[in-house]
Formats: sequence, C-alpha cells, structure tokens
Amino acid sequence: MEHTHTGAAHEEHAHDSSTKSIWKTFWILLGITVVEVGVAFIYLEHAFIARWALNSFFVGLTVVKAFFIVAEFMHLRHEVKNLIMTILIPLLLFVWFIIAFLADGDSWKNMRKDLSPGTPVATPTHVTNEAAHH
Repeated sequence: MEHTHTGAAHEEHAHDSSTKSIWKTFWILLGITVVEVGVAFIYLEHAFIARWALNSFFVGLTVVKAFFIVAEFMHLRHEVKNLIMTILIPLLLFVWFIIAFLADGDSWKNMRKDLSPGTPVATPTHVTNEAAHH
C-alpha cells in the first residue's frame, strides 16, 4: 500500500508547526519579560549596577523581544533577506535619527542655559592673571 500526502494532511502539519512556533515564541517572550521585571525589582532594593548599564541591559532585551515579535508574528523569519533588509535598514536609520535629535536637543538645552540672561560669565584664568600682574 502506497502512502500519499493529501493537501489537508499537509495543511494540518503546517498548522501544527506554526502553532508550536508561536507557543515557543510566547514562552521566550514571557521568559525575557520575567527576567526584566525581576532585575528591575532587585535593582529597586539593591542598586547593584550603574543606571546607564541597567538601561542598556533593558534596551538590549527589548531589541531581542522586538526581533522575536517581528520574526514570528510579522512572518519575517521565513522571508527573503532583501525584504528583511528593506525593513531593517530604515528602522536602524530611524533609531539613529532619534538618538541624534535627542543629543542635539540636549546640546541646545545646555547652550540656552549657559547663554540665558543673568548667568555669570566665566572669565578665562589667563586674563585675570595678566591683569593682576599689571
């Protein structure tokens, strides 16, 4: 007797595989979230690391979670590399723009603070030393 695959059997296998993959992604995302929340609660009790390092840790885990969400739920894991790059490159540029604009805004804020009326003018030390000698 010959064994043949029907379209329905193949569809059921694909559905089974897809469901397993979604559950696997769910458990990975849940595990990462539990780690994030646990580290945050431990940090509240014991500041065991610099705040910038903690924030970098959280941003890194968030990027990992974003990868799993995009790969599984937006179905990009099985897409062609060129299609993935058309999404990834603009996303990276967007993140770079946000960082650049935040840095520029912070610089502008500091310049305004330094140049605001009533702010004492800092005199260079070499000018005061020369004036003291004359």
